[in-house]
Amino acid sequence: MAGLARRLHCRGLCVPARPPSTRQLREAEEAAPVFQYVGKAARRKDRVFVWGFSYSGALGIPSFVKPDAGWKKPRRIQTTPYRLETEEKISSAACGYGFTLLASNTRDITKVWGMGLNKDSQLGFQRSRRDQTKGYEYVLEPSPIPLPLEKPQQTRVLQVSCGRAHSLVLTDSEGVFTMGNNSYGQCGRKVVEDEVYSGSHLIHQLKEFDSRVVQVVCGQDHSLFRTKKGTVYACGWGADGQTGLGHYNITSVPTKLGGDIAGVNIVQVNVPRHLPFKIGKVKEAACGGTGNIVLTEEGNVFVWGYGILGKGPNLIETAVPEMIPPSLFGWSDFSPDTRVAHVRCGLSQFAALTNRGELFVWGKNLRGCLGTGRMEDQYFPWRVTVPGEVVDVACGVDHMVSMVRSFT
Repeated sequence: MAGLARRLHCRGLCVPARPPSTRQLREAEEAAPVFQYVGKAARRKDRVFVWGFSYSGALGIPSFVKPDAGWKKPRRIQTTPYRLETEEKISSAACGYGFTLLASNTRDITKVWGMGLNKDSQLGFQRSRRDQTKGYEYVLEPSPIPLPLEKPQQTRVLQVSCGRAHSLVLTDSEGVFTMGNNSYGQCGRKVVEDEVYSGSHLIHQLKEFDSRVVQVVCGQDHSLFRTKKGTVYACGWGADGQTGLGHYNITSVPTKLGGDIAGVNIVQVNVPRHLPFKIGKVKEAACGGTGNIVLTEEGNVFVWGYGILGKGPNLIETAVPEMIPPSLFGWSDFSPDTRVAHVRCGLSQFAALTNRGELFVWGKNLRGCLGTGRMEDQYFPWRVTVPGEVVDVACGVDHMVSMVRSFT
């Protein structure tokens, strides 16, 4: 019988055989030939992909809002990644409530572009072609945002961030620029009663920090700034304690945080309270509307809070961190070196990028913001099909933007 089984197996018939060991699989993989389809000098292209709610113009595709043919209908939702045509290499992107900022670290004069909702001039003053004295309240394609730079060809933009209706732009040598709604001091300047934000030309510059700002983060109506010395400043709406300044008032001047982080070198902006979780050394953290996510140096992902957290429909709420199994991000005996490298949060969705350039998403799929090609919510991490290596991703309320490096 054993001989018959061997003969059948040799003829390619389906007879169970002893599976190869992990060592044998690794040896076979190492011995396999390597195919190189392009030369080493081939230049990989940097691209931008967008998806989610498109009707506000936040995706930067004019034909989605105003079709280029009479028989086409407006496309309110784009459920899969769609390539955005950009001439510049985009190094930073941010998603706000119905608008998007893109930035390049180029030395060209134009360094930042905006698209989408602009009723509070969160994209700067976008001059109307018909009436030069008025500005557009909706911007349907990436449009330049002129920054009041002293040295426009020397200064580089490092990062952009978006809130509900305000924006932050971080530069390498001229501080932080803020624009948009300042009703709660979130732009770091004095609150002006009855200020009209629509059609505003005002872009405010912030320089008053203990050292150079190296990271900026917008909350819904507040702002956080991390400096090179590892200190954190905050301003804006604080009714729920989100500014971390020990009170519940609005703050119009960036103010240094104390409390548990006093004297601590902060490596990423986080909540200013020490959380006694024994999960290892935290590398990155991100906060959404009701959920939180942290990434440890070992590449493990932990979530807590309320909502779709990524461990199935049975985990809707937890007050302590729950680890998402690494296997859900592609780790296996066949890919033992695969691990999560970055984590991001939107209002009610999460994203994780692996060291292999793969993007995984989960959470509420509001207006197709997950990019999965479906409208259903996603309870476990799901890999988004993007033609290239995902370098970074920005999550908003109902849309997302990813920066991708082509394979060839």
